[in-house]
Parts: sequence; structure tokens; C-alpha cells
Amino acid sequence: MKPVNFVRALTLFALLLGVLSLSERSVAQAPPPDAPSTSPSEMPAQFKPATYGFDYERRDVMIAMRDGVKLHTVILIPKRAKNAPILLTRTPYDATALTSHSYSSHLGPSLHGYDNALEVILEGGYIRVVQDVRGKYGSEGDYVMNRPLHGPLNPTMVDHSTDTYDTIDWLVKNIPESNGKVGILGISYDGFTPLMALVNPHPALKVSVPMNPMVDGWMGDDWFHYGAFRQQNMPYIYEQEATRKNDEHWWTSNHDDYDLYMQAGSAGELGRRHGLEQVGFWRKILEHPAYDSWWQQQAMDKILAAQPLKVPTMLVDSLWDQEDIYGAMAVYKAIKPKDTYNDKVFLVMGPWHHGQEIDDASTLGALKFASDTGLYFRREILAPFLAHYLKDDAPKNDVAPVTAFETGTNTWRRLPAWPSGCASGCTVKPTPLYVSSGSKLSFNAPAAGDAPFEEYVSDPAKPVPFRARPSQPIGYSNGLTWPQWLVDDQREASGRPDVAVFVSDTLNAPVKISGQPITNLIASTSGTDSDWVVKLIDVYPDEVGAQPEMGGYQLMVAADIFRGRYRESFETPKALAPDKPLVYRFALPTANHVFLPGHRIMVQIQSSWFPLYDRNPQTFVPNIFWAKPADYRKATQRIYHAPGQATFIELPIVSTP
Repeated sequence: MKPVNFVRALTLFALLLGVLSLSERSVAQAPPPDAPSTSPSEMPAQFKPATYGFDYERRDVMIAMRDGVKLHTVILIPKRAKNAPILLTRTPYDATALTSHSYSSHLGPSLHGYDNALEVILEGGYIRVVQDVRGKYGSEGDYVMNRPLHGPLNPTMVDHSTDTYDTIDWLVKNIPESNGKVGILGISYDGFTPLMALVNPHPALKVSVPMNPMVDGWMGDDWFHYGAFRQQNMPYIYEQEATRKNDEHWWTSNHDDYDLYMQAGSAGELGRRHGLEQVGFWRKILEHPAYDSWWQQQAMDKILAAQPLKVPTMLVDSLWDQEDIYGAMAVYKAIKPKDTYNDKVFLVMGPWHHGQEIDDASTLGALKFASDTGLYFRREILAPFLAHYLKDDAPKNDVAPVTAFETGTNTWRRLPAWPSGCASGCTVKPTPLYVSSGSKLSFNAPAAGDAPFEEYVSDPAKPVPFRARPSQPIGYSNGLTWPQWLVDDQREASGRPDVAVFVSDTLNAPVKISGQPITNLIASTSGTDSDWVVKLIDVYPDEVGAQPEMGGYQLMVAADIFRGRYRESFETPKALAPDKPLVYRFALPTANHVFLPGHRIMVQIQSSWFPLYDRNPQTFVPNIFWAKPADYRKATQRIYHAPGQATFIELPIVSTP
């Protein structure tokens, strides 16, 4: 055979073998006619975790409420627990996640995080119970933001009060390791539910600890402050109500929130662009921009003022709470008058941001307190307080009626009541601190012949940032510094031409304030509506040897915003008379602070705090949520400081014997 023919023969033979091989492979891969259609799963029908060596037992249960809806509840019981009290938290933030911060055989790592006062729970030997509120995560039913009590705003037979009652009733009957005593506590929304528990409380509820609670969303907590809308909370509303498990996420198009909110124009338009009107609570906010009966009827301070005082309650307030700075103090003022024997209503005030009392609290932003004030609260205040009411041996309660951290001196004070500057003999005297010509601040009233006002131009196209840009979104992770914005250095704002600044001479003696400073602002605007932001500031010495970065620091001690249209009535907005001096009187948040010698006192006044609060168009429109671009106009603002037209901050100054 010639070589070429031989090669061709080999090639044909190889091709034939390939065809035969493929044919055999196809025959081999063809399943027999009686083969099963699926493979047996390697997963068990129900996996049962092994818990060898665990120091606690975990029970996940569904507790039926009186209307048949079942609420998902996580119960963590320390090994060898016997006659142990129960600490309950009711939350919209995922009971499983709040009890599974770490997947560990030890209870401590599992609970180390929000919303667990870890040392108290572990060292006290408590049974820890965390429950999803109805409509969220593992619980059945419908979700309603801060579900109101049964009544005009809630026609159903259930609310947070009844759900708490039914939950406690089940717990004390079905946890044999318990002593039948329950305490309820929590932070923020989880602090709102302990307030609801005080309405027709279960007999087994022995104590309530609302920490930084949501109380009145219009007056000064999450949604509005004196009518100005907190628009940076829109992502929270979106994620909280879009789905049961918060698995829809707010999207953004800008690194700087300042740009995001400016580009949309109004808060209503931004919501429309995000599809937020699908969410029920957002539609309610759009319908109720004023303090009408819808807001008033669900304000917890008003509700509890009308209830009998049955359960010992400790209200926990953060002096720099960037979310719910209004609530705890409002409830304290509402229910303390019922405390006939000064033994049922307790107050704690710490130098914290929102919820920092359960975390490391030795610092806040640039501030240093020389001790972990959060640990002190948990060990020296919260632990003995709970033990007194929940432990069978009922150890003595040595917690003062008021425990207040005094900022400036950085000292804890045990007080008989609030406001009070010391244990005995002190008086709190409202004292005017006047703004005056030349950007001065003084305890002396303005003199005749001085310039009658300071003025600035407020331009909605260039609103004053509430903190240095780029403006971060609200959040507690990924490097966000939202929790500390209330202690940001205010020097950047004080250098702007649209911020009026008044500063005192250097102090030769300490000035101590305990209580709420009251703004008495006399101002005019060339527009027909206006916002007024008033900030009381402690100005540090030009140089601070022990902490150089604090040299000249401008620390906000108390600050808030007031929407001018509500000057005469919170319920009924009204246009402002242009260029007419008008009085705006409103309270700033509670302070317990000492302005030290060598420091100065400053007051800043401005007309925007953006993008935390929506812009006032400075033209009166029926509903600012739907203000149009043409409505936003510059306005000339005047702050008056003449005899008979004196702007001042009424300071609650403490005088000692």
C-alpha cells in the first residue's frame, strides 16, 4: 500500500472508532425505563442542630394573640436556670438577628450587640425573650408603623398593649424555669413598646425601662421637629414598610446626600421618584404635615398622662440623642406628677448618642469622658434597678430618682428630682441670655441706641448643611458617623454669611444649666414662611493643652428647628407677615451642662439645616411636601435685639447655696 493510501485508511478507521465510541457512550448514558426521576436529597426533612456544650437553651415559638395571629418569639434560657426572671424586648428589627449576633455555644457572643444590655442579662441570670412585633419578620399579621392603641386610629381589637399582655401571659405560664416576673426594656422603637406595655399592664409585668423611646413623631422625635420634616428618615420608612423582612433597599444616585435631596427639590418629589407612595405610613405623613388629631392621639406622653401609674418605670435619655431626643423627657414630665411617693418614676440622663448606653460610652465624637459611662449605667444603675423588682430576694433599690451625667465637669449626679442642680439646696432660675449688637451675647438686656437687628439672606438654593459635606446618610455601620453629628464642631457654620452668630465674653466663673433652655426669638422675614434653627454652643478656649484638637471647638449643648408657619398654632399653619418682627418661643432639648471658666457661650441662628430637614421654600404653600421649584425664594432674615424687641435664650441656671 502506498503511504498516502495507508494514512487515509488509518484516518477512516479512527473516524469509525469515534462514531462507535459515541454510540456506545450514548447507549450507556441512556437511563433505564424504570429509573427514578429524582435523586434522593442529602438534606434532612428537618435539621435539628446539636447543642452539646451550649450554656443556654434556645426555643423558637409562635405565641397566639387574642385575635389568633401568632407572633414569633425567641426564648434564651441559661443552663441550670431556676426561678429566673424574664427580660422581654418587642421589636420590628428581627428577633432572630438580635439573638444571633454570633453563632456561638455561649450566650454572651450571641447577644453581644443591639438591643441587649449584655452585662445585665448575663450577670443577672435572666431569661432573655425577644419577639417580632406583628407583621415583621417571623410574626404573622399586618404591620403598622408605631401601631396606635385601639380606638379612632386603630379599629381592630389588638395593639401593642394587648400583644404585650398576651405575650407575658403565655411566657409566665409556659416557661417553667421562670419565677413569673417580667421586665420589658428596649431602645428607640424597642423603647416605644415598653411604653405601650404600661397601658393596662399584665400583673406579671413588674418593671419597664424605655430607653430613647419614640414618643411623639411630630413634636421632636423621628419624623418632624416643630413641623420641619426630617427627610433623611425617608430611607428608613421605605425599608421598614416595603416588605416584612426589610429586603427592599433604598437606592441612591449620589455620594453626597446634600446633592440627592437638592436635585429632587421637595421631599414629596423625592418620595415619588422612589415609589415611596406605595408605603402606607408615607401616605399618612403626606396627609398630615401639621400637628392634627392624628398625631396628637398617638403621642405616648399624652396617652400615659391619662393612665394610672402601676408599673415602676425607668426612662433613659441621651443628652445628644440624634434621633429621639424629645421622647424620654416628655414622658417623664407627663407621668412624674403621678409619682406620689417618688418611688415609681426614675430618670437617667447620660452623655450618649441614640442607644449608646448599651455600648462603649467613654467617648462621643471628639468628647472624652474619662470613664465608660455606658458601663457605669449598666452595672451601677440598670442592673440593681431591675434586680430589685425582678429577683425573688428583692435586693434593696439604691438607685436615685434621677441620675444625671453633668457634661463639662463629666460627673454623675444623684438627684431627688428633675430639673435640679444638686442633691439639696440648689435652685434653678430661668435667666435670659440676650443677643445684642456687634454679635455679642450677654446677661444684660439690650441698650437703647444700639443697632436694632442683625440680618442675613437665606437662599434655598444654598441651604446651610447640618454637618460638613459630603452629607452621609443615616446609619451605624460602614464608617458612617451619623450617631455623633450633634457633637460636631460648629465652626464651619459660624463662618457662613447666612448664619447669625452671637458670642459672650470669656467666662470668669462656671455657668451651670439643668433643664430645657427656652428660645425667645424675635425675627422677621421678607418671605411668607421661614424656618428658624437655634443652637446653644459651648466655645472651648483657643488652646486646650490636654487635648489640642479641642482648641476653639464649638460644641452644641442644645439645638432645634422651628417651622415658622406654626408660630400661632401647631394644628393650623398660617403665612407669616413679611418684614414684621414676630415672636417665636420654643424649648430646646434638655441639657445638664457646665460652661467652664475660660470658655464662652455662643448662639447661632440660621434658616436651614439641610439635608436632615427639608427646605422651607420661604413662600407659604399649603403643603411643603409638594412645593414647586418656583416657590423656593431668597429671603432677608432679621434677628432683633432692641429694647422691647429682645431676642434671648432663657437658660435654666443653677444657683448653689
